[in-house]
Amino acid sequence: MTAPSTPETAATADVPTELTDGYHLVVDALKLNDVDTIYGVVGIPITDLARLAQARGIRYIGFRHESNAGHAAAAAGYLTKKPGVALTVSAPGFLNGLVALANATTNCFPMVQISGSSERHLVDLKQGDYEEMDQLAAAQPFVKAAYRVSRVEDIGRGIARALRTAISGRPGGVYLDIPAAVLGSIMDARAGAATLSRLVDPAPRQLPAPEAVDRAIELLAGARRPLIVLGKGAAYARADDRIREFVESTGIPYVPMSMAKGLLPDDHPQSAATARSLALKKADVVVLVGARLNWLLAHGEAPQWNPEAQFVQVDIEPRELDSNQPIAAPLVGDIGSVLEAVAERTKPGRIAAPAAWREELATRSAQNVAKMAQRLAADPHPMQFMGALRAVRDVLRERPETYLVNEGANTLDIARNVIDMHVPRHRLDSGTWGVMGIGMGYAIAAAVESGAPVVAVEGDSAFGFSGMELETICRYQLPVVTVVMNNGGVYRGDDVNPLDDAPSPTTLMLSARHDLMIEAFGGKGYRATTPAEVTAALTEALASGGPALIDCAIDPSAGTESGHIAHLNPKGITVGNITPAK
Repeated sequence: MTAPSTPETAATADVPTELTDGYHLVVDALKLNDVDTIYGVVGIPITDLARLAQARGIRYIGFRHESNAGHAAAAAGYLTKKPGVALTVSAPGFLNGLVALANATTNCFPMVQISGSSERHLVDLKQGDYEEMDQLAAAQPFVKAAYRVSRVEDIGRGIARALRTAISGRPGGVYLDIPAAVLGSIMDARAGAATLSRLVDPAPRQLPAPEAVDRAIELLAGARRPLIVLGKGAAYARADDRIREFVESTGIPYVPMSMAKGLLPDDHPQSAATARSLALKKADVVVLVGARLNWLLAHGEAPQWNPEAQFVQVDIEPRELDSNQPIAAPLVGDIGSVLEAVAERTKPGRIAAPAAWREELATRSAQNVAKMAQRLAADPHPMQFMGALRAVRDVLRERPETYLVNEGANTLDIARNVIDMHVPRHRLDSGTWGVMGIGMGYAIAAAVESGAPVVAVEGDSAFGFSGMELETICRYQLPVVTVVMNNGGVYRGDDVNPLDDAPSPTTLMLSARHDLMIEAFGGKGYRATTPAEVTAALTEALASGGPALIDCAIDPSAGTESGHIAHLNPKGITVGNITPAK
């Protein structure tokens, strides 16, 4: 029944209602929750979403490939401790971004991927819509969580839930599916605003149980050869002062994983990084701080580890405990709160590393440093990895504020040992999956989020995964210097096809001029054939503050198949022993 008209309702009916739509609600929800940057690739149906975000003051960084945009969002999450946001189109674009989202989940980086999608009624009946795909189902096995917004009035709730899920507890990747029809849906603006919310305490502290802290203290107090392993989770936690206090007050030697380098300076007297093999083989009580006993730590197994070692593990995720070795003293909570509790509950001097253990590791470290210095002092021709990376190290030592991005096989392995770090969270590399292709995305995120200079040290094979983003770097005039270790191959460039003149599976173009690529986009290119030329080029490039690339001509015979993880290759027959078919 229709209510009778009155002068008041008639007058109200003449007043136009202010409307909003899904695009505006997405942007309003992101801004309300302090999202200030979006990384992405535009297209149907999210182009106008990117335009609107930019018009409303959110910085939009447009990429050439969704995987690279996703890697940038993941790195932004790690560097800022806020969820990085990636925006992609549907189906193929979504799948490209999913690679980075899965990698973010594996590395425990907070990230949200927002993708447009086809209409549910068409997808579910498989009617062949444009870029039709059940993206929610595809994402779920690879992410921390996946959500779909099916009504325009649920956009605010979906954004809030995705952001909280990404950053709370153990951080990870979250997928948020928003169909095109929802983005285009219209509703009353006042009612729409009421559906938005700002998160309160999205990553609350998690305190360990007192009895768990006491158990760990007792175990450490009886250790004869204690060791601390710092993982990238320790760097992400931003509990730098607590970590330093724990290390220095106990005197326990520590080994930093690659992205934890710089939490304490690499030349700290308690660093056992240069005596890592001995430290792992002999330690009897090991404290894992934001580190996991995965393949990067040989699963905690002998012969790399002392088979009698007992483990204390600090982790915010209880399911991580006992994943490879029994954890004698689990400490579940955020790293800052755990270390604060340890400091409060232990008496001064109760935990202390014996002097003999520290001296043993220091002696081995000195021996290994001397051996490395001899290798670095050599200057063979053609240039080797060591010489080129020594030059990079020397330049960066004078510029500790510079971010270092590193990927490749030999390039990653050798740079990790050669280039020391003195500032936390300034080293980004391939991480837990060892994935190639993170280079340009991570470098762009580091430059965008910090404004500081970035040096991306890339193997020529690894660079190929994201090299087109040089155009992105030049388009936004970012202070990124890319250093390509060009030995003309995957691992090395001297492999030979025994059958004909076609390139072998690991052969790339030794004559490739990566320096000319960046010049095509307006950046500065350099070609270096000696360490002295690397030094001069990198010094000049960093001083310019603009995009640059240094193509380092490396001996094609330099490098090792699969780098330091050659043992993971299955053993098979030697290709040279195969007789070609007649």
